[in-house]
Amino acid sequence: MWKQSVTQSGGGGAPVVLGINRTQDASICLMHGSELAWAIQKERLTRHKHHWGRLDDLRNIYRPRLPGLEVPIDILVECYSCDAEFARVAEYERELAATLALAPGCRRARISHHLSHVYSAFHPSPFEDAAVMIIDGQGSRVADLTDTWAGAAGVPGDWCEVASFYRADRQRVACIGKQLWNRDERQPVGLGMFYFLLTQAMFPGEGNEGKVMGLAPHGKAAALRLPPLDVRDGQVTIPARWRELFAERGRFRHGGADDARFADIANLAAAGQRAFEEALLEVARWLQSRTGARNLCFAGGTGLNCSANERLLHETPFRRVFIPPAPSDAGTAIGCALYGLAELGGASCDFRWTSDYLGPEPVPDQIDAAAQSCADLLVERIDDPPAMCARMVDLLCEARVVALYQGRSEFGPRALGHRSILGDPRIGAMRDDINAQIKQREWFRPLAPVVLLERAEEFFDVCRPVPFMQYAAPVRERAAQRIPAVTHVDCTARLQTVGPDDDPFLRSLLREFEARTGVPVLLNTSFNRREEPIVETPAEAVATFRGTPIHALAMPPYLVRKRDGDGLLRGNVLERP
Repeated sequence: MWKQSVTQSGGGGAPVVLGINRTQDASICLMHGSELAWAIQKERLTRHKHHWGRLDDLRNIYRPRLPGLEVPIDILVECYSCDAEFARVAEYERELAATLALAPGCRRARISHHLSHVYSAFHPSPFEDAAVMIIDGQGSRVADLTDTWAGAAGVPGDWCEVASFYRADRQRVACIGKQLWNRDERQPVGLGMFYFLLTQAMFPGEGNEGKVMGLAPHGKAAALRLPPLDVRDGQVTIPARWRELFAERGRFRHGGADDARFADIANLAAAGQRAFEEALLEVARWLQSRTGARNLCFAGGTGLNCSANERLLHETPFRRVFIPPAPSDAGTAIGCALYGLAELGGASCDFRWTSDYLGPEPVPDQIDAAAQSCADLLVERIDDPPAMCARMVDLLCEARVVALYQGRSEFGPRALGHRSILGDPRIGAMRDDINAQIKQREWFRPLAPVVLLERAEEFFDVCRPVPFMQYAAPVRERAAQRIPAVTHVDCTARLQTVGPDDDPFLRSLLREFEARTGVPVLLNTSFNRREEPIVETPAEAVATFRGTPIHALAMPPYLVRKRDGDGLLRGNVLERP
């Protein structure tokens, strides 16, 4: 770590803190003391999914589009993507000097990838102390580590971290162990790398792990007779049989129409998901035995595996589990900012991740301009929120699909009612039509329910708020018959609950739909097209609306509709069960 610690500038008041994640899923976060001004992924601005951090991001992408970067920065913390980028520090320094106003005495640090994950998970959690588990595909080189870990002594710099384990409280963070991988060797290790290789066998490219998770319930985990992963003292290695199978290029590549081939691929997904879950539980139990902690914070890309997350809650000794809404690399920008606030600024961290609506506030003039660009469509101005909800429910009850664009965007990868596509969960065909015609993706991908918190237990086996769509809870048998469009083949659903203190418009919409139908649930999926990030701006919302068969776009105070006969998925053919 490179650190410059000198006196803070600015003459009192809350320090301005900037966190920059230059890794995969690059992101940036601005804070004023413990108040988070905004956080956003680079992909939302460039429209390039999983966009890596690169030189000139500040100059060409962030500074022209994001508010508040013209003020002097008191604390600046970065984490980098790889050795090649870290080697260009001098060029990054020139970009910073040319783009940002760094306050006199600006405090600065570059921290390791996993340490930024730790600060993104524990410090915004509700816990006073916790065990922290970071499991990722690949982190920083040992030579670049910035956390205190005795095991780093004497380890060559060509080794990198794939898992890290900590005990944390509000005063200190202590590393109690890591799993390392020698990148010069051909035998990868670690849970994150295992799931990456599993995904690549079926769905090459970036960010396809969710497809494996969705496909797994369609297969038989025992069919291929694959062994469990080897787990010992928190260290996970991949047995030779798995490595041999991953080397069979093309055998499990998804895309063919043959039923037998699909079954083979689904069986691999099922076996891999089961092996991952069982190994993750073993690692978590080992960590609890080492720390004695009652609480667990979990981050890294594997934290997006909602099926495994549900088991962490019920099958380990931890009483409570906190997973940030953005546990993958994107969340590390917030981790960088919180590290700067706590460790360089010496301030208490009062930010808690109670909401994921962290994007910059939309500009009203841009919403007006986007609505005015729809002169060829039907545009209503509805200033009364209850009236807007009523009109949306009118459409939903007619089997129309309605997009919702409101307020600040979600920072994590889940649409939570601010950049969402909504539908009637009672219509089983709704899932297939949205997957095929709007999302243009695989038929086996599940769609999520959003539900009123006080009614959630009637439909799902859940007894707690689940505001960030991070867990796959069982759907109750009778409820599955009522909401088939959001019930996966294994009778689970990745749900989002909306309580009295959560988004008021989304809550009002659910209450209105419940009043009409008796069902306090809506189908919810992210507002984007195939291979595109979730929409960020009003203009992008209109463009995606035009480019898909979505019937209506609610962008308060405007409701934009396609003319009669346009935008329907199957016209009047859709039938209720």
